[in-house]
Amino acid sequence: GYCMAKTEVILTSNIVGLGAESDHVTVAAGYARNYLIPEGLAIPLTASNKRRLESLRQRRAEREAHELNTSTELAKSLQTLVLMLKVKTGDVGKMYGSVTTGMIADELKHRFDIDLDKRKIHLEEPIRHVGEYEVNLNLHADVKGVLKLHIESTTPPPPPEEGAEKDAKAEGQTDRRPRRH
Repeated sequence: GYCMAKTEVILTSNIVGLGAESDHVTVAAGYARNYLIPEGLAIPLTASNKRRLESLRQRRAEREAHELNTSTELAKSLQTLVLMLKVKTGDVGKMYGSVTTGMIADELKHRFDIDLDKRKIHLEEPIRHVGEYEVNLNLHADVKGVLKLHIESTTPPPPPEEGAEKDAKAEGQTDRRPRRH
C-alpha cells in the first residue's frame, strides 16, 4: 500500500484519542481536510496560527479546570444518593443476567438527570444478586467517586401457604414445622 498523505494540525478542541486544544498532531490529510478543519476542530499548522496557541492553551486550562470542578461537584452529589435498581430475579434472589454499567448510567440519567459516561463506572465484577453495593467511579483523572446501589427484585416473593417449605430453607427464619395440625 502507498503511504497516505499526512498533515500536521493544531487542535482547537479536545478530541478523545487524539489530543486536546493547542496540541500539534499529525493526522491523515484527508481527515484534516474533510473533517477536522471544516468542523472547526483543528487549524492548519501555519505561522499565523501558532500565535493562536496561547489562547488555545488558556482555553484548555479553563476547560480542564471546569471539568475538574464539575467532577468534584458530581462526586459530592453522588455520595449522597442511593440509586435504586429493580431487577427480575429467580427463586433465590439471583438475577436473570446482571446489572451492567450501562444500566446504572441510564438509571442515573432517568432518576437524577445526571449524565455519566458508563465508561467511568467501574464494576469489579457484574452484579448478579439483589442487595446493597458501592460502585467506584472514575469521574476524572484526579477525582474518584462512589455510588451506592440498592438492587431490589421486582419478582414478588411467593405466597406463604404454597412455598412455605422452600421459603423456610431459603430464608432460614421461618418456623420450619409443618403447619397442618
